[in-house]
Amino acid sequence: MTDKFDLADIRRRMQGAIATLKHEFGGLRTGRAAASLLDPVHVEAYGQVSPLNQVATVSVPEPRMLAVAVWDKALVIAVDKAIREANLGLQPTVEGQTLRIRMPELNEQRRKELVKVAHKYAEEARVAVRHVRRDGIDVLKKLLKDHAIPEDDEKRHETEVQKATDESVKEIDAALAAKEKEIMQV
Repeated sequence: MTDKFDLADIRRRMQGAIATLKHEFGGLRTGRAAASLLDPVHVEAYGQVSPLNQVATVSVPEPRMLAVAVWDKALVIAVDKAIREANLGLQPTVEGQTLRIRMPELNEQRRKELVKVAHKYAEEARVAVRHVRRDGIDVLKKLLKDHAIPEDDEKRHETEVQKATDESVKEIDAALAAKEKEIMQV
């Protein structure tokens, strides 16, 4: 084993992708409005892309409504556009520097849309895990090429990386199945 290949670091990075997925799933609310619903929204402001919470305050004045108070009047249109294009199915109403977002009733079609968004988030997490796997295997191949590790160790470590990848993908699939069940529950 060398200092350059670290299976624990690979597992930590894969868990990071899973933690990100679970955070994004937290934004997919099924009943009540929640400020975290807008966490994945990014706004183009001042020539760069910023998270919504860096240009506005999100609050929940009523159980089925969100209020977004934009700090800079010049960004109201950009925030409105970002929320509409975030694939969350939300239609803000602009009232001065505040955007009001009434949460749509969850009919069958809306539930299916939320499930599609959940599937998209899960696929992004799977891709992130595969990138970590590729990075780990690339390090192993480089070490083998540089004769820093024997071929047997390279194959053994490659198997460990693949096992960690399979476990992470299984965890992602389980989280997706649970979220899908929660969304489709009437």
